[in-house]
Amino acid sequence: MSAQEKFSSAVNSGKHICVGLDTDITKIPSYLHKCSDPIFEFNAAIIEATSELAAAYKINLAFYERYGISGIESMLKTIEAIPNHIIVIGDGKRNDIGNTAAQYVISLYDQYEFDCATVNPYMGSDSVMPFLDYKDKISFILTLTSNPGASDFEKLILSNGKPMYQTVLEKINLWNSNANCGSVFGATQIEELKECAGMLKNLYTLVPGVGAQGGDLKSVLGVFKQTDNRNFIINMSRNIIYADSGEDFADHSNKVLLKVNSEVEEFYNN
Repeated sequence: MSAQEKFSSAVNSGKHICVGLDTDITKIPSYLHKCSDPIFEFNAAIIEATSELAAAYKINLAFYERYGISGIESMLKTIEAIPNHIIVIGDGKRNDIGNTAAQYVISLYDQYEFDCATVNPYMGSDSVMPFLDYKDKISFILTLTSNPGASDFEKLILSNGKPMYQTVLEKINLWNSNANCGSVFGATQIEELKECAGMLKNLYTLVPGVGAQGGDLKSVLGVFKQTDNRNFIINMSRNIIYADSGEDFADHSNKVLLKVNSEVEEFYNN
């Protein structure tokens, strides 16, 4: 299945929550530390408990690359443990000049076999095109992020009179000739999300920042409902994967995701 088919299958069945596997060994249950690969054992339990409820899984590469080869091995086993019909996003916000970007693309899409990746657009179109040449993948391009520092550059007003993030979003729409472009738009930037909602209609949108970062679920849902746009997924990490630190931690993750899914369904049905 292409990334687009997996995405459509998820959202058409009412699944909009992406589980972020930003697995920090210092936060997982202590009994798992006795395992030969505690990070993978934690991830495997989370996946088993949530795979029927999750729209996608997002793997933040930093939490695996920090351990070198052993971390990459944990990541590869995690990817393999995710059912084939579910989207897997490689979150590394990669990019560079064209020939170097092409190497990042090979690692993310050919070697690791992610369905999607997060991409930094700030070196321009030639740095993004190697990602978009993979027509059956979705590349989520940073538009307006959820962190406080987003104001340092992303909101700067350019010579065209528009903030940088809006100009980026216009470019993403121009680059979307293969219908494989996505946007990363932070939930904490709710007023800006409202302003740009119409520009997201033809894109796939990944919304980080709900939960621990302070973004409000219902506010985000309201924006997409108002524009009759179902092509979005909302990433939640800490609220789900660290819902409990006991031996039944995965069951608690299941319950949290089940509750969030119910809130999404209730919101859309009212």
